[in-house]
Amino acid sequence: MRLEPIAAPSWQRRLIPPAAAILTTFVIAALLAQIAGGNPFSIFGLILSGALGSKFAILETLNRATPLIFTGLAVAVAFRAKLWNIGAEAQLYAGAVVTVVLGTGALALPAPLLLPLLALAAMVAGAGLLLGPALLKTRLGVDEVVTTLLFNFIFLLFVSYLLEGPLKDPMGMGWPKSPRLDPEARLPRVVDGLRLHWGFALALISAVAIWLINTRTTLGYEMRAVGQNAEAAQFAGIPVTKVILKTALLSGGLAGLAGYSEVAGLKGALTLDLSPGFGYTGIVVAMLALLHPIGVVFAALFVAAIFVGADSMSRAAGVPSYLADIMLASALLLMVLAILLSKFRLRRD
Repeated sequence: MRLEPIAAPSWQRRLIPPAAAILTTFVIAALLAQIAGGNPFSIFGLILSGALGSKFAILETLNRATPLIFTGLAVAVAFRAKLWNIGAEAQLYAGAVVTVVLGTGALALPAPLLLPLLALAAMVAGAGLLLGPALLKTRLGVDEVVTTLLFNFIFLLFVSYLLEGPLKDPMGMGWPKSPRLDPEARLPRVVDGLRLHWGFALALISAVAIWLINTRTTLGYEMRAVGQNAEAAQFAGIPVTKVILKTALLSGGLAGLAGYSEVAGLKGALTLDLSPGFGYTGIVVAMLALLHPIGVVFAALFVAAIFVGADSMSRAAGVPSYLADIMLASALLLMVLAILLSKFRLRRD
C-alpha cells in the first residue's frame, strides 16, 4: 500500500473526512460516557446547556475562547508556512510578563494610550521568543519542534523565578503572584459584572486581519508557497529565510496577545497558572480549523464550549470533566488523519 497525492481534491474530498473526524470524536466520547455510568445523550445535553444554556454560560464560553483564538491563529500562521511552532504557551507567558512589567506603574499614561502600547509590547515579547528558534532553524537547521517545545518549560521556570523574586507582590501574603495592574492598564468588560472583556473583540479583529494577510498580501502568498514547497519557492525567487522569520514574528506576536488579553482583560495579575495549556490547545484549534483564520474562531468557540460545558456537566452528572480532554485529543488525532485522507488516496502496489 502507498499514498498517492490527489492533484485537485473535490469539495467532497475536502469536507467529508473532517466531518467524519468530528462525528467519530462524539462517538468515542459517547462510549466513554457510557462506560463512566452516564447516559451519552444526557451528558451531551448537559455539556450544551452548561456552555450555551444561559447568558452567563455564553459569556463564559466567549471568555474561554478568547486566548484560544489568539493561540490558534499563532499556530495556524506558523503551520501554514511549515514552521512548527509548539511554543505558543511560552510566547503567551512572555506577553503576560511584559504586560505586568509595563502595566504596574512603569508607564504613567492614560488608558487610550497605555492599552495599545501594552498590546504592542506583548506582541514584541512573544515574537522575540519565537525569533530565536526560527533563526536556529534557518541558520543551523535545528528542528524548531524541539526548541519551541523546550522553551515552554524553560520560560515557565523563568516566570516562577520572577513571581518568587522581582515580580512578587509584597501584599500577596506570600503567594507567588505579581502586583495587580493599574486601572488604566485593564481592558474594560463588555458586560458589567461579568468576566467577558474587550480582548474578545481584539481576537476577532486579529482573525480578520490574518485572513486578509493570507488572501490579499504578498506575504500571505509567500507563506503559502513556502509551506507547500520551500525548494520550489526558493527557485521561484521567494526569499524563504525572510518569509520564515516574518512568519515567526507574526505567529509569536499573536501568541503574546493571548497573554496580554488574559492579564489585562481577565486576571489583572500574573500567576503561574495563568494558562491551563492554552498554547497547546491552540494546536487543536488550528487543526480543527484546517489552518483557516476564520475557521479558528469557530474552532475556538467549539473547544471553549466543550471545556465550559464539561465543567458544568461534571458537577451535575458526576462524570469526570476529563472527558473534554479525551474529546479534544481524539479530535486532533482524527483531524490529522482526515487531512491526510483529503489530500492522498491509498493505492495497492
